Amino acid sequence: MSIRVLPDVLISQIAAGEVVERPAAALKEILENSLDAGATEIQIELEQGGVKRIRVSDNGCGIPRDELALALTRHATSKIASLADLEQVASLGFRGEALASIAAIARVQLTSRSASPDHTRPNHTDAEHAWALQVDGGQLGEPTPAARGAGTTLDIQDLFFNTPARRKFLKTEATEYAHCAEAVRRQALSHPDTTFVLSHNGRVQLRFHAATAAARVRQVLGEAFESNTVAVDAAAGGLRVFGWVIRPGAATASRDSQHVFVNGRYVRDKLIVHALKEAYRDVLHHQLNPAYCLFISLPPDGVDVNVHPAKTEIRFRDSRGVHQFLFHAVERLLAAPAAAGQTETASAQADTQATASFAAQMPWQTSMPLQVSPLQVNEAMAFYAPLGQGSGFGGQDAGMPVAPAAQSFPASGQGDAPPLGYAIAQLHGVYVLAQNAQGLVLVDMHAAHERVVYEKLKAALDARAVPAQTLLIPVALTVDARDVAEISPHLEGLRDIGFEVSITSPTSVAVRSVPWLLKNADPVELTRAVLHEVAEFGVARLLADRRNELLATLACHGAVRANRHLTLPEMNALLREMEATERAGQCNHGRPTWFQVSLRELDAMFMRGR
Repeated sequence: MSIRVLPDVLISQIAAGEVVERPAAALKEILENSLDAGATEIQIELEQGGVKRIRVSDNGCGIPRDELALALTRHATSKIASLADLEQVASLGFRGEALASIAAIARVQLTSRSASPDHTRPNHTDAEHAWALQVDGGQLGEPTPAARGAGTTLDIQDLFFNTPARRKFLKTEATEYAHCAEAVRRQALSHPDTTFVLSHNGRVQLRFHAATAAARVRQVLGEAFESNTVAVDAAAGGLRVFGWVIRPGAATASRDSQHVFVNGRYVRDKLIVHALKEAYRDVLHHQLNPAYCLFISLPPDGVDVNVHPAKTEIRFRDSRGVHQFLFHAVERLLAAPAAAGQTETASAQADTQATASFAAQMPWQTSMPLQVSPLQVNEAMAFYAPLGQGSGFGGQDAGMPVAPAAQSFPASGQGDAPPLGYAIAQLHGVYVLAQNAQGLVLVDMHAAHERVVYEKLKAALDARAVPAQTLLIPVALTVDARDVAEISPHLEGLRDIGFEVSITSPTSVAVRSVPWLLKNADPVELTRAVLHEVAEFGVARLLADRRNELLATLACHGAVRANRHLTLPEMNALLREMEATERAGQCNHGRPTWFQVSLRELDAMFMRGR
């Protein structure tokens, strides 16, 4: 067959397969054009999920009569004029393909009235009236006078009417509408100062009034998202990240609430997803996924948005730098020690800071100082030191004097009250009850101590200083002959992490020392767990790829067990350790370690004040 040049209409129809795969994709492109035109109010009307009709009206700068036909022509754009412009592009649209592709596969009416002077069209004056241009399957008509205020209306009907093969791949009306609604929500999140109204089949479904960033997140993602997130705001050089990330205890298996915007553009980027997943790795387990709404800004020349016609895929010039910046910004926030009123006041704090400025600095950059009374200092002399040296608490196990059954602590709410307050009781040998200025604090003592021991083990291994506790009498245990063969080359590596193990026969080993932080754990169970890990992965991999998994296992064995009676000073020692420990809000398995119940919530339970 001979080679021929394809007609422009056919080229646009082919391009539509990438740019306009469904009604939501067309709607996204139109909304981006409206936002680039400076619109502050956008009305969206859909019929039959957008397949029958998509009508978008805005109050932007509009299009002059002599440019209406150009707006619907392939590769015609007002956003760029050279390669240098492309490398510095700051607008949402720039390719000049979307409207031409839509016009090639639908019946389109473009109505616009230009309004100037403004920063986008300094050489134009206000048009006396609007002009309308009709396009039917790529066939342009002539502009005709029309009536409307300043701005643009794009009316798209019968999408894919002349490409039935593509139309049959569309889903149900409800599914297509859901994708369109999600496209509106994404644009609303990234442009909180713009009003969006979405109607479907004549009924208003979404209405987002212009608001602050925090208020818009509340409007779009709901109060449940807001109440379970913490605000993040960090900057380094030209990079900046602002937004909200989910508290680990509120994470779910769903990935629906993961929103990332780069320079105002919604993106799906594997590098960003990986950086955030790594930031949560030490606090999320069991296939849970973090939720977040983050806005990343950087110089336009630091990111390439011209990767795919849909413009949701991007490439960073310094991908490693962006990855590390995001990872450390979120990881540092999640690692912050427990703070007073953290659970109760997080949403109010995020709203206040975001309303004030995108550049507001977050309190995670400095740790909260702990203030203690002289009474607490005296008690700490007797009971706090053993906890700091190892994993055991004071009292009988540490060889310390038995604490009295009750202590008198300063009243909750005084200036010297620490964030997690003072212990008042132990419940069923599992939970510690404490009171602070906000009300009641409930602590899972095993989960909390597990995190404390885990973080100490990590710090000791990082410093290559894992102290060992020599056992008075070596513990002998029988193991599988294959496990003995597997661990024999790794005895020196085990010694580096505090375990001194010797092989006494082809089926038995003797444990002579264990890590000091785990000295109160059952040496038999502890050693069996370590030998199983070593036999499966080897010491080298355990100390590299699976280091944290190994330390989490060790910490679980070394943490205080349920039904262990603790004295009040021992409970307070645990609370103080939690306040000084990173990620103390979750155990090594991602479960929460403590909850705050405010006095307001307690009053509501008992109907006080009604």
